[in-house]
Amino acid sequence: SREVSCLEVHVNETKMQSPYTRRDFTFALKGSYEESQDVSIGPGCRWGGSETTMFHYIKHSQPRLHMTLPKERSFGGVCFACRCLLMLLVLLDVSSSSSVNGLQITCLVLFLCSSCKNLDLRLGFDLCAEEQDFICKRKKVVAAALKNLLHLDEDLQEDEVPVVAVMTTAGGVRSMTAMFGSLLGLQDLGVLDCVSYISGLSATTWTMSKLYEDNNWSQKDLREPVGDIRKHVTKSKLHCFSLDRMKYYEKELCERKHEGHKLSFTDLWGLFIDCMLHHQESTHKLSDQQLAVNQGQNPLPIYLSLNVKDDFSTLDFKEWVEFTPYEVGFLKYGAFVRSEDFGSEFFMGHLMKKIPESRICFLEGTWSNIFSQNFMDAVYLSGHSETFWHRWTRDTENDIEERPALPKKPHEQTTCLSIPKGCLSNTLREMMTGRPVVSTYRNFLKGLQLHKKYLENERFCMWKDTVLDSSPNQLNEMGDYLKLVDTAFFINTSCPPILRPERKVDVILHLNYSGGSQTLPLDLFSEYCLEHGIPFPSTELSQEDREHLKECYVFEDSLEAPVLAYFPLVCDTFRKYKAPNVERSPAEMEQGRVDVSNSIAPYGTGLLTYTEENFNKLLNLCSYNILNNKHFILQALRTAVERKK
Repeated sequence: SREVSCLEVHVNETKMQSPYTRRDFTFALKGSYEESQDVSIGPGCRWGGSETTMFHYIKHSQPRLHMTLPKERSFGGVCFACRCLLMLLVLLDVSSSSSVNGLQITCLVLFLCSSCKNLDLRLGFDLCAEEQDFICKRKKVVAAALKNLLHLDEDLQEDEVPVVAVMTTAGGVRSMTAMFGSLLGLQDLGVLDCVSYISGLSATTWTMSKLYEDNNWSQKDLREPVGDIRKHVTKSKLHCFSLDRMKYYEKELCERKHEGHKLSFTDLWGLFIDCMLHHQESTHKLSDQQLAVNQGQNPLPIYLSLNVKDDFSTLDFKEWVEFTPYEVGFLKYGAFVRSEDFGSEFFMGHLMKKIPESRICFLEGTWSNIFSQNFMDAVYLSGHSETFWHRWTRDTENDIEERPALPKKPHEQTTCLSIPKGCLSNTLREMMTGRPVVSTYRNFLKGLQLHKKYLENERFCMWKDTVLDSSPNQLNEMGDYLKLVDTAFFINTSCPPILRPERKVDVILHLNYSGGSQTLPLDLFSEYCLEHGIPFPSTELSQEDREHLKECYVFEDSLEAPVLAYFPLVCDTFRKYKAPNVERSPAEMEQGRVDVSNSIAPYGTGLLTYTEENFNKLLNLCSYNILNNKHFILQALRTAVERKK
């Protein structure tokens, strides 16, 4: 982070003016936090006094102060359009002074020394102190659970305890329901206490948010919250559109706007989710979940989203953003803010304006923003190449740099000629990359500057994945807002945050709930890891396996990569068995027929209501698939323990 300078602008009236004359000034300092400020002299102001305004900007940036001076106008009369004067003050000295039309304008520059130690956000790729403390406490719970589960003769030392993570994929109410079933199975096996992280995206964040309303949820029987969610999933959603509800939505949105948040349609969607999953208004916030993990009593939840840019497809520009009860931040930049400060206004790492923390329902609307897909996303997800469309969605760049006599410095970029597209191409680009709805939150990176050697940073290179990564001025350092969308429109996975090297995850339980191809999310993410040099096991499946998927696969190869236990959403032996090694009677065979291969019904991603029978079938299927593959899970855990020793 760079040093902050503070510019105070004083306007002093030096000539006697009519008490009915008002003068309005607009000062602008490009690149500052405030951008522009208004000052008025005359009626409504203290006559003959001094009016002051303030700007915060980057030290040594040599900014220019622009002052717009309108004509005098009568306070009670008609405001005429007038020609404005423009005054430029180049801030080279500590103070400057100028006199205009009988007004003394004084600029005083104050240097506010700042460093990484007194910022209001955290810079660095390490885990925050709170998460490190959580891991220490959680390992004690995990060690005891593993000793009992694996029948170990001795207690595990802290450095011998493997870190186990559960990751999920998106799929609407199907994924929410299925995740409850999977967690129920893990709890019945005694494996849930071995898990340190649970990551989710899209609708699986609904499951997680619901569970973490109880500070000790994993220590209690999950059948109680399952019974509660069953009531919500099986009842009609028409009550969410009642007149009283509409008035409530309007009141909440007005209050949210008054607090300082920028509204979007996803805020209304979040309120709808809240109504759909709760009997009454939920006031829970993300930071409230700290109480559910501070003693290590539950796994740490990690919610995932993508930051995108206007006029770029998700494939061309996307940045992983993780949310935990402690922090919200970018994997690529190593920049994090406290969860309670997310949405507030920051400049150069300093909290400039505190805005109340959002209720978690608004974040759920962001994480599961089903309205953010654009044309190019649809092309990518359909399995077709975007290459044909790039002639309209990307500017033309030509390398025009001659081979230098001396070797380039590592951080220097190649000089290119960029040729912007014409009007027709720009129009097509807007049509193909425009998103119907995105969630907008204040950009806490505003004013920060990437180090000149940022492209040599190992962590940045691990997660860099945009066409603008070599153009630091076009990244996020000066944008006012982040634009967040559902991760599933790129790759349907919540794996990236648990693969941060600092988390040292040893085992991943990959729970897939996607519609359509059960192997596509895993294939896409495996390819992504290979391209970015992220340690991840090879996930090759035979053609026979792809045509007839089993309930579980375990992948392991390199010691640097975690062991992966992969659970596709399939109905295989469940047709014949209602529990492991317990066959169904002829009367029970119907309960084993669960059609999860049909992407439209009865578990289509867009469906918000299930019959009680279909809810129970899906729940029991996912629980059974976990229970029936206990030996694979234990195999993965044993491998991890042996590796740690």
